Amino acid sequence: MANIERYYLRQVKKGLVFKTTGKSYDVLIDGKIVVCSLRGKIRLQGLRTTNPIAAGDYVDVEMDSDGNGSINRIHDRTNYIIRKSVNLSKEAQIIAANITRAFLLITIDRPQTTPGFIDRFLVTAEAYRIPVTLIFHKWDIYTDEEKEKAIDLASIYKGIGYELLFTSIETGQGLDELKKLIETGTFLFSGHSGVGKSSLVGKISNNEDIRIGDISDWSGKGQHTTTFAEIFPLSDTSFLIDTPGIKGFGLVNFEEELLGNYFPEFLELLPACKFNNCKHINEPKCAVLEALSEGEIAESRYMSYRSMLESETEKYRSS
Repeated sequence: MANIERYYLRQVKKGLVFKTTGKSYDVLIDGKIVVCSLRGKIRLQGLRTTNPIAAGDYVDVEMDSDGNGSINRIHDRTNYIIRKSVNLSKEAQIIAANITRAFLLITIDRPQTTPGFIDRFLVTAEAYRIPVTLIFHKWDIYTDEEKEKAIDLASIYKGIGYELLFTSIETGQGLDELKKLIETGTFLFSGHSGVGKSSLVGKISNNEDIRIGDISDWSGKGQHTTTFAEIFPLSDTSFLIDTPGIKGFGLVNFEEELLGNYFPEFLELLPACKFNNCKHINEPKCAVLEALSEGEIAESRYMSYRSMLESETEKYRSS
């Protein structure tokens, strides 16, 4: 009888996953965080993932009379950001889910964000239809030469149609513009370790307790200050996802013949190619190759495309 009573006392509630640790999940339910366990196994479209549930997921939680929660269902995702696991090449890591807009933080030095890393992030976002704003951060510490380099890099992505911001938490540059972009929705902040994600999120969310790491002396890539992606509420309608610092971004489940479609400037030219399945390598009358030779497509973007296309293991090292 006691077991029957406990069964009927259980209730299922929908919640938003704020944080995962691999073993437990912080889920926002009715305005309160409930630490939950996972019941059974959850797979994403047959993919082998190191984390079946990610920050930003909506889940059904079965609550018992003692206030304990057990996740028994994950709701369909509108989108997600995923990459290959660093240590497990056959598995993938879901960074975050149900993202309104992603913000990729870029620094020219200390640490350097390479065009190849930027492009891999953008390709993944394009594939899952996630709008991206590129944030050129730490603007106050750049030399004139570094600023010129940043502007040249930014002009490539502005020409493609990506939204840009130039920010500094020291001077406040760009912060008001950024706050206007995150008034309603769930927003992902990502980039290499050391680019200032946690400090920027702390500044715009008025949560200065977010840990801030120092740049690693030996690598220049920064110390990891965030182990798992975590949501910080900015308001009742706005949530920020702070992610672990990412050193590399391996692509997952991309078909060679479709890869060019995730480069907006390539996709725009595809109808002008002789072949509708043109891979833009050595095909005759390829509009992309013609635009490249005329300087209408950035060489760095094309080199990123070829690197992704030719990499058998889709492994990427950012150095």
